[in-house]
Amino acid sequence: MASPPTPLRAPEHQVAGHQAAEGRLGPLVDGAGLFFKPLQGDGRGDDEVSFYTLLSSLPSSSLPSSSFFPSFHGTRLLPASDGSGPHPHLALEDLVAEFSNPAIVDIKIGSRTWYPQASEDYIRKCFEKDQRTTSASLGFRISGIQIRDGSGAWKPDRGEIRRFSPRDVRIALRRFVSSDPRSDPDRALAAAVYGGADGVLAKLGELKRWFEEQTLFHFNSVSVLVVYERDAGATLGKGKVKVKLVDFAHVVEGKGVIDHNFLGGLCSLIRFISDVLTGLDENCI
Repeated sequence: MASPPTPLRAPEHQVAGHQAAEGRLGPLVDGAGLFFKPLQGDGRGDDEVSFYTLLSSLPSSSLPSSSFFPSFHGTRLLPASDGSGPHPHLALEDLVAEFSNPAIVDIKIGSRTWYPQASEDYIRKCFEKDQRTTSASLGFRISGIQIRDGSGAWKPDRGEIRRFSPRDVRIALRRFVSSDPRSDPDRALAAAVYGGADGVLAKLGELKRWFEEQTLFHFNSVSVLVVYERDAGATLGKGKVKVKLVDFAHVVEGKGVIDHNFLGGLCSLIRFISDVLTGLDENCI
């Protein structure tokens, strides 16, 4: 393992997952484009390292033509954010490093978020959470969202997000492309982010076509992360929209079977985002 880069700090724009705050173990960034995720216990961290290692060895013909995966830079032994001493971390691409004012949404895909080899207790906890959230009903749930404008930020806390109903999810996906997140979507912004050849729907469509064929993996509890740049006027900057898959601790071998759990949730998300564009003529959310 290489020596740690400096300085390290907690990510400024993290919207979901364990956070390096108040003495807790969480991810760090180095300010030079790398994101360091502490390896989870119970074998989950090792499983995620194994997934990234295998992924980097696969021929490009077996993967989507666009890169939907953060670039992998091995592992590093770094000081843990909770002060417990050296801890192994995944070294990954910092997906928001190039953005000055990113709008971010983390969407966990699948009506079922546990993996088949999990313990009965873990399966029960995941099942209960899936039923309480929109995972079971919609095939996906929002895990975190952040939009900053001139008056501050719209970043619902975890408790509020966990209570999101299907209607709340629709509202959040509309607010994500609003000039003012307290109002209706901005037509030009929504079209630029969600529509077009390089927009979210086009990228998700490419991902869907891959999942309709790939049988290498089953992506349990994996999220789609969407990021775009908002300038001071809350419009799309740099013509940049990023769509990535993140969190691979529970990916298992596909064994020649299509991952219908992920594919179904992805199709549901595509429909919801498509509805934002087709409903722009409505007067209210």
